[in-house]
Amino acid sequence: MPYLPQDHLMWDFWFAPHREGEPWRLFYLRAPASLADPEDRHWQAEVGHAVSDDLLTWHDRGVALTPSTSPAWDDKAIWTGSIIEHGGVSYWFYTALTHQDHAQRIGLATSTDLHTWHRHAANPLLEADPRWYESFETSEDGHVAFRDPWVIRHPGGHGWLMYITARANEGPMDERGVVGLARSRDLLHWTLGAPVSTPGDFGELEVPQYLHIGDRHYLLFCTGKPSSERRRREPYARWTGTHYLVADGPEGPWSIAPDPPMAADEEGQWYAGRVVEDAGRKVFLAWRRKVNGRFLGGLSRPVALDVSDDGRLSVDLIAL
Repeated sequence: MPYLPQDHLMWDFWFAPHREGEPWRLFYLRAPASLADPEDRHWQAEVGHAVSDDLLTWHDRGVALTPSTSPAWDDKAIWTGSIIEHGGVSYWFYTALTHQDHAQRIGLATSTDLHTWHRHAANPLLEADPRWYESFETSEDGHVAFRDPWVIRHPGGHGWLMYITARANEGPMDERGVVGLARSRDLLHWTLGAPVSTPGDFGELEVPQYLHIGDRHYLLFCTGKPSSERRRREPYARWTGTHYLVADGPEGPWSIAPDPPMAADEEGQWYAGRVVEDAGRKVFLAWRRKVNGRFLGGLSRPVALDVSDDGRLSVDLIAL
């Protein structure tokens, strides 16, 4: 396995935009390896940084961002985000939690060197709007899911789009998973809209990533929570892993691809998958979540993302 930290736990990850001739920069959630229960990692999460010249050999660069030390919207834990570059500045949109409640919110940090990050003064930039998304009043588990921002420049040239893991404000909890969409003209001011996927299939659709391949639009997601209705329809499908949605355009509406899950099993060995372009080809990497029932927390090898003539995505799981 190319990257398997020994002194801390690793899970969800993303990359800074890559320039030819420069190292790949990996950002990922991390927590102390000394935790008695790896599931407690979520409440002690900070963000690690590692670099590589080939996506295979990684060098740890320590911690990139930690929770605020004084009372703030991000004083408990930092969760998954994405980085985009514009005008010589790197914009890092990230999820955070506060000790004050269990709501997930989205904020921004910026950098000119990918090492020193400055929190935006107006944080948080976004939180769930109860017109469409769950609130404390409509949530049944005491949490407000609103996380994992994935930001892209609008392919049509009209500003920026942000895809968000969220839950609808009604219906059975195991069917509420949706993708939210926000729009911006300047990366600083965002307008949140209604979900661009339909609830019903999953309790959550995590770590989205938009892909534009040829004339087709895809949105990767991962999940381990198919609804009871989907389990009834597909009793033998293994859904803990990475799959994708499809749409006619970047703003949706998005629907689940009709294929079997792209990279999934019972344990989630290929969770939170990401696609990057390396040497002119698209490659897929995943977080190695568990092996033989034991938490692992490593980064997979990169393998080619295959696109069939009819637009279906697949990867060689053995090579991962």
